[in-house]
Amino acid sequence: MLAGIDPRLDPQSYAFVTAVQPDVAMQLMGSAIASFREDEGLSLIVPYDAALAAGYAVDPYVRITLQVHSALDGVGLTAAVASTLAEAGIACNMVAAFHHDHAFIPAPRAQEALELLTGLQSDGAG
Repeated sequence: MLAGIDPRLDPQSYAFVTAVQPDVAMQLMGSAIASFREDEGLSLIVPYDAALAAGYAVDPYVRITLQVHSALDGVGLTAAVASTLAEAGIACNMVAAFHHDHAFIPAPRAQEALELLTGLQSDGAG
């Protein structure tokens, strides 16, 4: 599966927000690309500008989508990606969806992370 990850950098920046108040939740849900209800409250991944406009002081993240169609019962893809980035000291928040896995990386490290994942793909093909 690693040989086909074909990582793609989304030009949009995103933010993770939580403790969303009901009046703000409706505004942000319309632009959210992911949501998860935790015991502590609703967590959303929203465009960075939307988070700022809603009054959140957050850091920007970029999304690198692994273009390989990952199976929900697949083993090792997330671990390989996260380990590669961890070895370089790059934080990574993985989100697995139905068709693809997505790595959210602090925006200042985007290009470095993309290069590492492209290298991981080459190593997987070799």
